[in-house]
Amino acid sequence: MVIANTGSGMDRTIVEKRLALAGSSGPAALIKNIRVFGIAAFACIGGLLYGYNQGVFSGVLTMNNFGQHMGPYISDQTKKGWLTSILELGAWFGTLYSGFLAEIFSRKYAILINTCLFIIGVIVQTTAVSASGASSILGGRFVTGMAIGSLSMIVPMYVAECAPPEVRGLLVGLQQVAIEFGILTSFWIDYGTNYIGGTGATQSEAAWLVPLCLQLAPALILLVGMIFMPFTPRWLIHHGREAEARKVLSTLRGISQDNELIELEFLEIKAQSMFEKRSVAERFPHLAEYTAWNTIKLQFVSIGSLFMTRPMFRRVVIATVTMFFQQWTGINAVLYYAPSIFSYLGQSTNTTSLLATGVVGILMFLATLPAVLYIDRLGRKPVLVVGAIGMATCHIIIAVIFARNEHQWPTHQSAAWAAIAMVWLFVVHFGYSWGPCAWILVAEIWPLSARPYGIALGASSNWMNNLYRPCVLIHRRPSNARHAQRNGIINFLLSGTFIFFGVLTFIGAAFVWFFVPETKCLTLEEMDTIFGSSGIAAADQQRMADINREIGLDDLIHVGSRSSGDEEVGEKGYAHSE
Repeated sequence: MVIANTGSGMDRTIVEKRLALAGSSGPAALIKNIRVFGIAAFACIGGLLYGYNQGVFSGVLTMNNFGQHMGPYISDQTKKGWLTSILELGAWFGTLYSGFLAEIFSRKYAILINTCLFIIGVIVQTTAVSASGASSILGGRFVTGMAIGSLSMIVPMYVAECAPPEVRGLLVGLQQVAIEFGILTSFWIDYGTNYIGGTGATQSEAAWLVPLCLQLAPALILLVGMIFMPFTPRWLIHHGREAEARKVLSTLRGISQDNELIELEFLEIKAQSMFEKRSVAERFPHLAEYTAWNTIKLQFVSIGSLFMTRPMFRRVVIATVTMFFQQWTGINAVLYYAPSIFSYLGQSTNTTSLLATGVVGILMFLATLPAVLYIDRLGRKPVLVVGAIGMATCHIIIAVIFARNEHQWPTHQSAAWAAIAMVWLFVVHFGYSWGPCAWILVAEIWPLSARPYGIALGASSNWMNNLYRPCVLIHRRPSNARHAQRNGIINFLLSGTFIFFGVLTFIGAAFVWFFVPETKCLTLEEMDTIFGSSGIAAADQQRMADINREIGLDDLIHVGSRSSGDEEVGEKGYAHSE
């Protein structure tokens, strides 16, 4: 691992000391951190809710009985667009309040609050079987979207703050595994329930009510189980609960509170927390007293601070632009409208198109597993670049196939299946790269005081682009009579669409290569080193040095270094005497 030169010698010493104590990264390190793995896996049920809700509606939209209840909201493409995009609108709103919620009430309680919102939203959607119809779907999906949007940034934050750096990428990547497992599950549940009462006019209301109601099961499990999960040690330290934080760290790592690794990690977090509090007190002395109102006002100060310095603004750019490119790979166009896409490619029946869509879920889920296991060895940057190039290449190939065979799919089934294969390969590339890595990167680059708002900013960018994309595609209109029968997403699914997504994805690869630093194996506090925050000003460096001496971190590092040096000299001397 290369440590940036922008940091001080102390920063580099801390990184090296911690890596020496912690040992290797990747799957082997998971065995030593099995407890935190279990906690992270449970918290990622929030990701499963996100994925399931995202995937289930693509199949529900095509069901005959659902169309009967929705009326013009299925036949009118603009209204149909709102049925899908209202979730993204709610999710974007959810990201806006997530930072405040996570900082004031804790990451744990924020997850619980949003899970309750999710349950309420699902219940409202199920009332669509009555006369309320589309109104219930719109209202319920907006509330559900709020919860999903908030959970999409709080769950990675919770996991990142619980995880040690040697397995942090793996554990945060569990969020994406959970999302894709939710998508996979929803696709196949849609495929199965589509047969309830038949697939035509006799289809039962249960065909679409069952997949919607099944969301309640994991939500209730998360709601009850999260009550027994710990607070994150970083949040505890930042709010003055140090004894509890040390105990949580010891429990998460499975080692004694007196262990040197626990002491080092505890002091690192405490030093970062003290530094940020003192910096705020110096810049905003009228907010130094810890009160509820000052805490709320400090949230706005923290948001403003994201744009005040070059290292912090660099984080803003990386988080928001990375999420921009994640959405404009075209992944959600595939996930939302996969049955329609495959139907357009010659898969004439709804059952066949749903089956092809189920394969999308399986492939994306399987592709994510090895990436999550080895992300802390391979690094974020190379995986993102390779994945982007792979996805962009698939887009270009699909564009060529569309350009040559757009009006003759029935007589050119081999070309249609080649295009379908490229769609499947596209989701494989997304599954191992931009799916998990984008969220990992956005979750780990922020300092403690700005972390809730920084992650919320990245998630907000994700959902805003998620909202903008379906609205643009849905409102695209036919340009001539020959295309008059095409509508919604199909209007835009010509070769130019795939070229557009392909070019943007190539640009995304270039952005990562030239502007995104490698962040693997750094603690969340050590991230300041690689972004240059440690060298912003001499006053900041002096303040951090004073804090390190005050809390004993300086002594811990230098005593450990001297002990290692003495052992090395002794070993060399012994070898020489023989």
